[in-house]
Amino acid sequence: MRIPVPFTLIIFGGTGDLSRRKLFPALLALQQGGHLPERFQILALGRKDYDNESFRTSIMDGAPGITEAGWVKLLPRIQYLHMDVSKYEDFLKLKVKLTSGEEKDPKSSNHLYYLATPPDLYTHIAQTLASVDLTRETGGNWRRIVFEKPFGSGLESAKLLNQELTNVLNEDQIYRIDHYLGKESVQNIFALRFGNGIFEPTWNREFIHHIEITAAESIGVELRGAYYEESGALRDMIQNHLLQLLAIVAMEPPKAFLADDIRDMKEKVFNALRPIQGESVSDNVIRGQYIDSTIRGISVPGYRQETGVAKNSTTETFVAMRAYIDHPRWQGVPFYIRTGKRLPTRVTEVVIHYKAPVHNFFPDKLTADTGENQLVIRIQPDEGILLKLGMKVPGAGFKLKTIGMDFHYSDVESTSLPDAYERLILDALLGDSTLYARTDGVEAAWAFIDPILKAWQSNKRIKLYGYPAGSWGPNESIDLFEDEDEDWRYPCKNLTGEDTFCEL
Repeated sequence: MRIPVPFTLIIFGGTGDLSRRKLFPALLALQQGGHLPERFQILALGRKDYDNESFRTSIMDGAPGITEAGWVKLLPRIQYLHMDVSKYEDFLKLKVKLTSGEEKDPKSSNHLYYLATPPDLYTHIAQTLASVDLTRETGGNWRRIVFEKPFGSGLESAKLLNQELTNVLNEDQIYRIDHYLGKESVQNIFALRFGNGIFEPTWNREFIHHIEITAAESIGVELRGAYYEESGALRDMIQNHLLQLLAIVAMEPPKAFLADDIRDMKEKVFNALRPIQGESVSDNVIRGQYIDSTIRGISVPGYRQETGVAKNSTTETFVAMRAYIDHPRWQGVPFYIRTGKRLPTRVTEVVIHYKAPVHNFFPDKLTADTGENQLVIRIQPDEGILLKLGMKVPGAGFKLKTIGMDFHYSDVESTSLPDAYERLILDALLGDSTLYARTDGVEAAWAFIDPILKAWQSNKRIKLYGYPAGSWGPNESIDLFEDEDEDWRYPCKNLTGEDTFCEL
């Protein structure tokens, strides 16, 4: 889809890591794909002393996988403006820059502001943009602001931030980004569920035994220790990314494939989550922190040895939880959610575990090599879908064995998966907020997470388990499963692989 009108994209934090690694490559891909109009410009803002040419050079240096020839058409559209957001006069300077050509071309006042900045600047930047009249929409032109995560650090801070922003912006001008929702494999869950008659009728408690959501990272906190000390895995991953995944998997069919209809259904899932609070936290949530270990002959530091981390830190780098949705579709179906750093491999997937047949007339000896049916939705890497079925082993006799029917996006000829930021930037420019979080959804997700955080802070008896770097987290996470013979799926980098110790 092509953006129908001219626009200016203004990037606060234009010299930062996110802009170099994600935003500019995504914009380049959008232009090469024919999605951007003939007239547009990109204005990067930052405190470093660049002119236009030196900044453009820094963009190319920050994306070594892209040749200089690849940038030729985009670079002339990029300008740089030295700006200190703490200075009101610099916002006036920005206004002059943005409005200088509007008398000749009124349509050039379509503005998308992207805040690739620390979260504590969100309110200040939005309020100051409003005070210099850079957020007011007139004459059919639009003004939108994209906010990166985290959006608040708890329920109260999220409510305050929402209130401060809606005092100066309309809700339809606010785009709260979650890059997980921009992934093609996440969006395909909508198609899988609602576009296939074999799945939606069985997508409920009558047929599904439990659902598992895993987001594993093989790296540690790297140089983000100071940030992670303030965040932790519960805030950093579960409150936004994984609860959003859960909502897409569990939501009721929307009336139409429209932004508000979809977000209405997701918000209902958040509100139906059974509270985990007080004494129930230790029974339903396991937290862990990776400790030093040796992985394939290489010594790996523990979390407390990482740069910027307190020596006695109690910040969690692993969380596993058991959650329930109190809704007729899901009553009694446990959702197991797991995320962590320094796990054996990098992988994100959703696993639907189906119930066994009501009447299984095969003798146990014939089904010893089969398990329950599973539908594995791989988000990353090796994106695709795996359906695990029990089938007869060829040959004489009659014995069943589990086999997998798999589809990989990489097998689709001439298809490449766009980066999440490509889709999300395109949607913001089109005014499509389907994949962005709404005020009520953000606050409902925090309302579920907040009591867990408060229990950890107030109840010192809740344990923080250590787990060796390179393992699948604390063994206690297995105890969350209701049945003794159940366990997590231990995925590999390859969709069809499954092992306790996977290759990185």
